[in-house]
Amino acid sequence: MPHVLIVDDDAGTREALSAIIGEDGLTTATAGDLREARIQLVRQMPDVVFTDLKLPDGSGVDLFEDLDPRSGVEVIVITGHATVESAVNALKMGATDYLVKPINMQRVKAILSRLPRAGDLKAEIGTLRGELRRMGRFGLMLGNSPAMQEVYDQIGRVAPTAASVMLVGESGTGKEVAAQTLHELSLRRKHAFLAVNCGAISPNLIESEMFGHERGSFTGADRQHKGYFERANGGTLFLDEITEMPIELQVKLLRVLETGMFMRVGTTKEIETDVRLIAATNRDPEQAVLEGKLRLDLYHRLNVFPISLPPLRDRGKDVELLAQAFLDELNERHGTRKHFPPAVKEMLLSYPWPGNVRELKNYVQRAHIMSGSDSDSTATVPLQITLSKPAAGTAITIPFGTSLAEADRQLILATLEQCGGVKTRAAEILGISLKTLYNRLVEYGNDAREEGDSADESRALGGADA
Repeated sequence: MPHVLIVDDDAGTREALSAIIGEDGLTTATAGDLREARIQLVRQMPDVVFTDLKLPDGSGVDLFEDLDPRSGVEVIVITGHATVESAVNALKMGATDYLVKPINMQRVKAILSRLPRAGDLKAEIGTLRGELRRMGRFGLMLGNSPAMQEVYDQIGRVAPTAASVMLVGESGTGKEVAAQTLHELSLRRKHAFLAVNCGAISPNLIESEMFGHERGSFTGADRQHKGYFERANGGTLFLDEITEMPIELQVKLLRVLETGMFMRVGTTKEIETDVRLIAATNRDPEQAVLEGKLRLDLYHRLNVFPISLPPLRDRGKDVELLAQAFLDELNERHGTRKHFPPAVKEMLLSYPWPGNVRELKNYVQRAHIMSGSDSDSTATVPLQITLSKPAAGTAITIPFGTSLAEADRQLILATLEQCGGVKTRAAEILGISLKTLYNRLVEYGNDAREEGDSADESRALGGADA
């Protein structure tokens, strides 16, 4: 039977936690300070430790020194509202989750419902290490280069915890696949994984999409709508392109992270949610903070455990491994047995792949399509020609007093003009996704698909940012 140690200098808190934990059929021991806690650890090593951060003779974090990292003991830290940052630091040190006083007992039950699977989960991560050595796979991810080995190690460490994760990498490096892998290796994997591209939703609708709305709350709201936070309760919410989220909504997101509560648009009734957040950006997040695109306090909240995804050009022979995997999928789907000729293999390894994994996947699909139905090899199709950059020295002048929205509009339209109307190139220079660019152009009254750009989109977009 699982055993729980509760360490808190407040007798009321110890009694309340003991009662709620006992209802779940777990045995408990209690301690009022570090000295008593260490005595209890000697008497019986617990499966779970609930510990206050502030104790009469030290910090609950000190107990990490008494626990063997290989023992699999889960540590839940307890903190007051004023010391949430300390709880975040504890998560970085290895704590599984944290509770904020006054303790919400429903949240305690939610934590306990996930904890019994933690040991099995760590064993599964160990099994994935074996698959990585044999097949180059780690969960949903593929590649065994040193750069990816480091990513897998970070995912393996943080996945079983409750820590928020910030994924940073160029467009097309596989951020959404990494987020899905984190979810599948987490204690929340039996619950929903929802992905939302913050740059692909109109600023007028994003609050409703995130938090939901009540019927009649605005024109067109003819029914109640549950937002992402409500639908992802108990699971994981992946916020792609977090730097594209409007600043005013970032304030509300920060409140949800701090309190676990939100309100649908059109009501003052608070709804509780238990969601793990994984955020992603293809920008430098610190630069986004300096530019006013990302709130500093939200950045620190989301950046508990940052993971940098390497570009494909830094992954060596992973290019060949990925290309073969994409070709195998196409062969299975279409009943073919095509292979890459030597010239294509050389080209795959020599090209820098500015569009990363997404561009590689699109290229393999083109090569498969262009080969004849009676051919056993893929076609040797040319790689996408690199588009020329705008002329050096090109600049726009924005008068003092111009609103940020108008400055953005002028910059986007001027960049698009310099790129000859090629939206993929304009989005790359602006540091935004193609979907975000289309969204902005629609707002400005431009036809987002004018100037024969549909072929350009089908070549380079390939769906939401990954």
